[in-house]
Amino acid sequence: MPSSKLPDGELAYSYFPDNYRWSHGVLIALGGAPWGGAEIDEINRIGLRLQNHVGDDIAWFNEWAGEAERIENIGHAEAAKGHNITAASYLMRAAHYYHVGERFSQPKTDETQAAYKRGVDAFRKGAELNKALRLEHVEIPYEGTSLPGIIVHADRQPGKKGPIMLFLDGFDVTKEIQYFRGIPEMVKRGISVLLLDGPGNGEAIRFRNLMLHHETERHAGAAYDFLAARPEFDPKRIGIMALSLGGYYAPRAASMDNRFACCISWGPEWDYHTKWQQRLARIERGEILSLSVPWQHLLWVFGVNTKEEAFKKLEGFKLDGVIQKMRCP
Repeated sequence: MPSSKLPDGELAYSYFPDNYRWSHGVLIALGGAPWGGAEIDEINRIGLRLQNHVGDDIAWFNEWAGEAERIENIGHAEAAKGHNITAASYLMRAAHYYHVGERFSQPKTDETQAAYKRGVDAFRKGAELNKALRLEHVEIPYEGTSLPGIIVHADRQPGKKGPIMLFLDGFDVTKEIQYFRGIPEMVKRGISVLLLDGPGNGEAIRFRNLMLHHETERHAGAAYDFLAARPEFDPKRIGIMALSLGGYYAPRAASMDNRFACCISWGPEWDYHTKWQQRLARIERGEILSLSVPWQHLLWVFGVNTKEEAFKKLEGFKLDGVIQKMRCP
């Protein structure tokens, strides 16, 4: 039987119809459900508690952190009973909620930093409790310090090296959030994945003060070196992928470092400098934009105080003249 025609207009689910950013945040959480990142009822409970506070980002943080803490406590209680698999599912879900709830917070505070850290720790504990997930937390040497990453291991044939994809973050997500973007599906298909918090992302900026920069080949190349030295991975089958602003990160890195076997860009960012010039001009005119996080996030990731300073940092975020150097598929 043929299906009915879809209506015209926006097709994405909108939990908060008058607030794009909040609705997008809910979709990020819901999108992780197939891979253990969410229970729909739990998210609906958060949403119901927020119905009378739409647009209040402090309320958003408090409700998500509160639900995350409740779920985390159940996870620890289950672990104490020896129910490791059950505990892991609760803890990893809690990690996702902590990070979804923290994303909008500007400026960051001791409270939001603590919640973020609880998310990191909950995810790590979940990985320890459920060995079947084959998650390995690693540190990637990088310019005198290191970057935190998580290798999600796929099965491979004995004695043979396997492929792996480097998965970079976007403008405002984290390696823990990225895991719930379908990474288990890649692993089922024999492809391992390294989730990496690069400069300007995740733990790298929150706890190591590593700011965003346009030369993504620097940390991507460091990750390549690390993976190529591992006995289980084939240096000729190390690819790179990313989404959102990662649509700039991955093509830039693969264009400037031709060792990558392939590049996947989920939404190429051709000229991020011009995009933000246009966005901020519209904000100054009083327009309400469909942004995934508050615009002040831009200043924070660059470690600057003014829009003019941010524009200067953004000048390098252009793919023209760069992507022409790419040699991989």
